[in-house]
Amino acid sequence: MNEKIRWGIIGAGGIGRRFAKGLAQSKTGILTAVASRNAATAQAFAGEFPGVTSYASGEDLLADVKVDAVYIASPHPSHLEWIVRAADAGKAILCEKPLTLNHADASLAVEAAQRAGVFLMEAFMYRCQPQTRRLVELVRDGAIGEVQLIDANFSFAAGFDPESRIWNNALGGGGILDVGCYTLSMARLIAGASVGRAFLDPDVVEGVMLPAKTGVDEIALAILKFPNRILAQLRTGVGLAADNDVTIYGTKGSLRVPDPWFASGKIEWKRRGEDSVETIDTGTGEDIYAVEADHVAEHLAAGESPWMSLTDTLGNLRAMDAWRADCQFVYDSEKPTAPALSRPATGRPLVYRRHPEIPVGQIDGVEKPISRLILGCDNQRTQPDMNAIADDFFERGGNAFDTAYIYGGGLQERLLGRWIETRGVREEVVVIAKGGHTPYCLPEFIEPQLMETLGRLRTDYADIYMLHRDNPEVPAGEFAFVLHDLKRRGLIRAFGGSNWSPERVDAANASAEAMGDRFSVLSNNLSLARMVDPVWAGCVSSSDPTSRAWLKKTQTALLAWSSQARGFFTGRAHPEDLSDHELVRCWYSPDNFVRLEKARKLAADRGVLPVQIALAWVLSQDFPTFALIGPRQIAETRSSVQGVGLVLSPEEREWLATGE
Repeated sequence: MNEKIRWGIIGAGGIGRRFAKGLAQSKTGILTAVASRNAATAQAFAGEFPGVTSYASGEDLLADVKVDAVYIASPHPSHLEWIVRAADAGKAILCEKPLTLNHADASLAVEAAQRAGVFLMEAFMYRCQPQTRRLVELVRDGAIGEVQLIDANFSFAAGFDPESRIWNNALGGGGILDVGCYTLSMARLIAGASVGRAFLDPDVVEGVMLPAKTGVDEIALAILKFPNRILAQLRTGVGLAADNDVTIYGTKGSLRVPDPWFASGKIEWKRRGEDSVETIDTGTGEDIYAVEADHVAEHLAAGESPWMSLTDTLGNLRAMDAWRADCQFVYDSEKPTAPALSRPATGRPLVYRRHPEIPVGQIDGVEKPISRLILGCDNQRTQPDMNAIADDFFERGGNAFDTAYIYGGGLQERLLGRWIETRGVREEVVVIAKGGHTPYCLPEFIEPQLMETLGRLRTDYADIYMLHRDNPEVPAGEFAFVLHDLKRRGLIRAFGGSNWSPERVDAANASAEAMGDRFSVLSNNLSLARMVDPVWAGCVSSSDPTSRAWLKKTQTALLAWSSQARGFFTGRAHPEDLSDHELVRCWYSPDNFVRLEKARKLAADRGVLPVQIALAWVLSQDFPTFALIGPRQIAETRSSVQGVGLVLSPEEREWLATGE
């Protein structure tokens, strides 16, 4: 690199000053500017570093063309907004940990950086150090045999001050976010190293905490279990003075790092059966923050660090959310009625089709155009989760949202309803609601459930209403009569059935058409992979040739659930891998693996992913199709969107569908 990277720092506090001092010893970077909301604070900070420009706002710093990269050192809750602004300004970004307050916000931060094509890294400085790399090598090489237990600790005793960042609820205070994130990050790193991976996510997270007067965690503990049978115990706190170390226990010995977070360089290796301890010194004498800055420079062109990847960051925040959830600890700003959640977390106004990527279609009875991808609202657990996913989907051009009376005991409807209300987008979105699930699939339950659904959704009508299941013991015409009456009264605009057979839809339409109406939609499974065994009792698939022929003949719009076969085409499915019992039960069959291989081949030819070919197959039928997707993070939405634009020829479509 011929010229040094010119850094700007947003946040003139202690950690920003520590980074600035380290940057002075960097081989690759120089400090150019600093910003603080207080002009005097910024000027005092800049005065410590000759030649540095001070700004009274981060916006002014980001407008400085002489700044190439920014270090965000402001309080936790402001990280997301500054990441988005920095990405929009085209700056490389190193953001102090945690990247954001929660996983939902982190997914928005990652999306902003990737859309802008800029480098983003969470500033876990210890990950960049030779000490950490050597520790990972020892674990990977089997120095202590099979890892059994990880003990990671990071806490300190800060004097209680309710206005301090450390204790203030509004500033994201408490130990878990401030230093517990280190212990969790280390545990995931070592668990991954034990199986030759960059990290591993725990499948069990249990936590307990002692709350401070401000509601944040003063002391917190966590127990983790990883898929490879490794356990971890974590201790953190802002009101506890204790040893801050990491010990890894294995079948052949242990490794202890006395100073893991500030990387003094020492690793203690004790072999089982020996009293002596070998000390490995990895110290280089370099400033730890200078090493971090040089690490950023080394990987700037790649967009992220291999030692602190964005996927790793998202996994860490997801586990931190689980830790806090088990402690029943929710920040005031995350509660559903919090004023902060009434607007997008990015700080930008919500704009429909800001990034228009999703095409639209039309369904009889619904005047609005409907995006051909439909967001399934069935797995969000918090308002930040719903807001992040829905805001992103909406800005890509997605305006259709599917939910149901039974999802989460009504939680999903309430979360979606609050999002629609706070964003003021009711007339721009298509709300697809469902009711009458077994054992309440009877005509007399339809209206009471719909009224409760509308109350949860904070609206006076549903654009499309479907019976969630069929009940063959009830004449189809009785259901048609109730649905038509609801439509006549303006409570719904169109109706249909989910998990109904073509024969039952024909029977319902025989009655509905006498009233000048009909089923506008059918929502069954349609996917390139044949559903071998129903995902749930009462599920119906339309992937077979007979059902597809009926759909072609009637031109009934199909809202396809599990349109990507619940991960079968994502790389998770292998004939010899039987670890995912649901995937095996529902989708494993010789003909489906033939389809998977065909999807892989066509994907390689097209330069896309097999899962995108599978989605394109659903959307390339000769009858109207709309694909329901259930992303748990924005990266999954992005992947699905990339499959929407693929067009398959009739020949390709039929070739893929043939499982031989």
